[in-house]
Amino acid sequence: MMLAAMASTVWADVYSKDELIGFNRDAAAGGKGTLYGQFAFRRDAAKKDEAIKEIGWMTLQPGDSIGFHRHEHNEDTYIIVSGTGLFTDSDGKSYQVRAGDVTIARKGQSHALANIGKEPLVFIDVIAEQ
Repeated sequence: MMLAAMASTVWADVYSKDELIGFNRDAAAGGKGTLYGQFAFRRDAAKKDEAIKEIGWMTLQPGDSIGFHRHEHNEDTYIIVSGTGLFTDSDGKSYQVRAGDVTIARKGQSHALANIGKEPLVFIDVIAEQ
């Protein structure tokens, strides 16, 4: 494809998967295991005048989780790519999620996510702030 040949790093907001920034977090938000991440950019490099502050591919291994946490100043969206998870919302209600499902924690809301399947839970995480 012509676009891929033109870009080696970043071009017109296209980020090459080979050049994503790896960042892993143990016990994310008090959860279990390790949250593995590969980011186009992280919050510390986000532009103040743009809503998306962080975007990345995330992976939780079976049995691992992101603990229940609140988003005071931003919104957090998970787009489930593969695997099976258990998403918990602000009210403590849990929902089974799988490929194609989308979850959103709005500003002031809380959420958690656990891998309840036998394969890695892969999702895209988008943090936005107005």
